Amino acid sequence: MTKLFTTIAFSIAVFAASAQTKITGKITDTKGRILPGASVTIKNSYDGANADSLGNFSFKTFEKDSQVVVVTVLGYKDAEQPIFCNKADVNLSFSLKEKLDELKAVTVTAGSFEAGDKKRAATVLSSLDVVTTGGANADITSAIKTLPGAQQIGEQEGLFVRGGAGYETKQFIDGTVVNNPFNASAPDIASRGRFSPFLFKGTVFSTGGYSAVYGQALSSALILESIDIPDKTQVSASISSVFIGAGAQQVAEDKKSSWGINYGYTNLLPYFAIVKQKPDYFHIPEFHNVDANFRIKTKQGIIKFYTAYGATNFGLRRPNIDNPVLKNAFGLKNYNLYNNLSWRESLGNGWKLNVGLGYSTNKDILSQQIQNANNVPTTTNQPWIDGLNFDINAIQDLTQAKVVLDKRISGISVIRFGAENWYAVNKSTVNKTPFVLKDNLTSAFAEADLYITNDIAAKMGVRSEYSSVIQKANVAPRMSVAYKTGKNAQMSLIYGEFFQKPENNNLFTSATNLGYVRASHYMMNYIRNSNDRNFRVEAYYKKYHDLITNIPSTGLFENGGSGYAKGIELFWRDRKTVKGVDYWISYSYLDTKRKFNNYPTQLTPTFGAAHTASLVVKRYVPSINTGFNFTYSFATGRPYYNIQQQAGKYVVADEGRTIAYNNLGFSLNYLTTIAKSYAVIVASVTNVFNSKQIFGYSYTYDGSRKEAIVPPAPQFFFIGAFLSWGVDRRQDAINNNL
Repeated sequence: MTKLFTTIAFSIAVFAASAQTKITGKITDTKGRILPGASVTIKNSYDGANADSLGNFSFKTFEKDSQVVVVTVLGYKDAEQPIFCNKADVNLSFSLKEKLDELKAVTVTAGSFEAGDKKRAATVLSSLDVVTTGGANADITSAIKTLPGAQQIGEQEGLFVRGGAGYETKQFIDGTVVNNPFNASAPDIASRGRFSPFLFKGTVFSTGGYSAVYGQALSSALILESIDIPDKTQVSASISSVFIGAGAQQVAEDKKSSWGINYGYTNLLPYFAIVKQKPDYFHIPEFHNVDANFRIKTKQGIIKFYTAYGATNFGLRRPNIDNPVLKNAFGLKNYNLYNNLSWRESLGNGWKLNVGLGYSTNKDILSQQIQNANNVPTTTNQPWIDGLNFDINAIQDLTQAKVVLDKRISGISVIRFGAENWYAVNKSTVNKTPFVLKDNLTSAFAEADLYITNDIAAKMGVRSEYSSVIQKANVAPRMSVAYKTGKNAQMSLIYGEFFQKPENNNLFTSATNLGYVRASHYMMNYIRNSNDRNFRVEAYYKKYHDLITNIPSTGLFENGGSGYAKGIELFWRDRKTVKGVDYWISYSYLDTKRKFNNYPTQLTPTFGAAHTASLVVKRYVPSINTGFNFTYSFATGRPYYNIQQQAGKYVVADEGRTIAYNNLGFSLNYLTTIAKSYAVIVASVTNVFNSKQIFGYSYTYDGSRKEAIVPPAPQFFFIGAFLSWGVDRRQDAINNNL
């Protein structure tokens, strides 16, 4: 009986083995890389196995006839292959495609430094970075100047990027352009930006190749995204050596809405009494600033409104360069109102809507008198001196509307398209002569973010604009391709065409004769980012077309200019190597020439330095709750020219280069509590070593003498206390610096 049972059992086993189908194979990705641990199963059965460390798998199945083998592995698309089970062995080979994933996919940077995009771990400058950059004094533009591409220009406000003038860089808030992003200023004295860095959660500084969603910026775009609903209700106050301020931010209990208001008053009288200034101020600069906001969460989005009003008043005297006994007495009153309403909404089925509405008005009342030694207006019967007397009343109004639609088309690929309109009215009265300029600038654009794999992506777009004042249209194609070269590393190629209208002072007299100025951008970069380190190297070439030039002896303008800019830039930020120390290094090499304004031929513009570098170091010491911040900036000398008319043409009568620019800025941030508030005590100084700085030269009418353009004071000192009740920002400072 025992032998019988053994024989039956052996026969059943042999039959069962002969009834099974053996399935073997190997699993890799599309690049031939082994995928260990992949799950392999017969669809709708329990038969299967996991791939070993070499990607091989093997198992047997009792299933019969036609079946389907399914392979799954995290991060890759599932793969299937049909088989036929008829006792014969089956050998399979699978090549899996990687899933497109926003966290893993390559980023199309298109020449941009991005901040605030946490999921990419590519933050370069946050709002806290701005306020803790030594010597920047919480000014966004001053902090941006420590990044590669930006020039160290001290006598004019604005961002001068890659051989471009300051007006060739535009600033955008929540998608709409800011017509007057800087406070009003006097000639040869730069002003700071109007907006607090804490208004924004995200910053994109594009040194070229920016999205087709934005236009009218020939060289660069600074794209700012305002915060959504704040975390908590708070009240704030500030007092410093130059200003006082107070504000409140109220957040609803359900965290679905908020409103806020802030007021600040700046008067430099006590500061100027201590720190002497080169100009003689007959009206000490004073500024009033008030802003308000509200934010409301909708079903799948948010509505945000921001309004800001600023008033400026100052007057100063400086010696007249042609007759130092006389004085140029310059006075300015400025009133600026800025409004921005934005609506962001998810519409379902992959659709998103972004709407932006904006209105701003800016009024400048400018005057200049030639005065004698007793500060009494006088005349000289010398036209080159008496011609410096003027009265100007200028008003700039800009109304804009913008609509952008996004549609997710496949995986994480997106197509976006939209339109916008800028209606500008500019009115000026110069010495009682009125000028009026109106323009409807209408734009349409389309763009696609195409993710082919996690390693290859492209951004392709086109923008078209029509300006009613010059009665011309343009079409601007733009494209970028990015390829991931390794973990956290990628390369990009970027090309784009960028157009900009001539400036208003050109259009007032020559609008019907002028067209757009244009720049063609070509770039290649390599980026390697991690949570603690950022490295970037970028080479670029920019070709200028149809720049605005003066026509000798007529006072008119034409598109007779051209030029180029080329160079290489490096950026390195490191929060890891030295414990508790965050630092970054930037370097820019610039080779640029252009023929524009009254340049007789292509010359290096006066705002172009061949070599620019910055070192920013931040150290937070927890034991004393204090942060120490240093910024050293360097730039080689910039060219200067005395260009005069001779025999009906422009000639360079004198030229040279300024001394190199050196500036060490320092700031200290002490975190404490005052009157039950969370307090930050700030002290800072620019140009710590009192280095001599010359930004250029002014010439007498006959060119016989020149004077250096220098800062109104060699150093700037600041001390202030910032208090908040309800929100403790001190921990943000600690986390940002550890």
